[in-house]
Amino acid sequence: MKFALMFTNAAFPDAKGAARLGRLAEDAGFDALITVEHVIWPTAYNSAYPYSPTGKIPGSPSTPLPDPLIWMAWVAATTSRIRFMTGILILPQRNPVVLAKEVATLDYMSGGRIELGIGVGWLKEEFAALGVPWERRGKRADEYVAAMRALWSRDDASFTGEFVSFSGVSSNPKPANGHVPIVVGGHSEAAAQRAGRLGDGFFPLNAGQGEIGALIAMMRRAAEAAGRDPEAIAITTTCPGVSPRGDGDPRPAIEERRAQGVDRVIVPVSSFMPDLEDSLPRFGEKVIRQFAG
Repeated sequence: MKFALMFTNAAFPDAKGAARLGRLAEDAGFDALITVEHVIWPTAYNSAYPYSPTGKIPGSPSTPLPDPLIWMAWVAATTSRIRFMTGILILPQRNPVVLAKEVATLDYMSGGRIELGIGVGWLKEEFAALGVPWERRGKRADEYVAAMRALWSRDDASFTGEFVSFSGVSSNPKPANGHVPIVVGGHSEAAAQRAGRLGDGFFPLNAGQGEIGALIAMMRRAAEAAGRDPEAIAITTTCPGVSPRGDGDPRPAIEERRAQGVDRVIVPVSSFMPDLEDSLPRFGEKVIRQFAG
């Protein structure tokens, strides 16, 4: 079982704090740092945030939220082993050709430590501000994944779709290992099915112990229907019962997640604050090293 810290760019938006977190997390044995994205924060919005009972994003419009790719590049330059995942990047809002270049460059320069976690978005007002259609954003996301993979896999690449088309183009550098893992985020049926059809990973963030079993089963059925190996799709999710500070016995909860097929457990970095120099190493010793290998 691997472990990751989530929403790290929101917790440490400043350069010094981000570098400090990266080094401490790497030394403690964490596998990855997970970032979150919103390009803009509407002063007023009617869309319901799906991860809070209030329906509102925690914080305020003045809360610093660095671009995840730039934040990851900064911290990658101060570390050598820890991985980075967007959790999630709102794919339909991006130009896929530009994004393919950005992500491949970041992966190439970091030595293959990038995972692109994607979602289709929930904040309709953000799409309006960006001039991106809200409708059919799921179809747009699927197409963007295919287009990026075409650019990553070969030179003289071509792709023809409804939302993006190009012919005879090359984008270099390529990712360090020939591709960047695409991790599909979301705890809906559509997200589970998308992960099964085209994902290298599945990231059902807001799923309880029972609910996640149904989502994983749905993802695996979708993978089999698409002729893919469901066991090859890595699963990252939260794990209620794991104390961020290593208190109590986390083994029953982690073993239950492992039995469900979970590969990586995420914990909120905010729960380790403010004494990271003490809390992160303690978690590494009491929890991460118990489940290494």
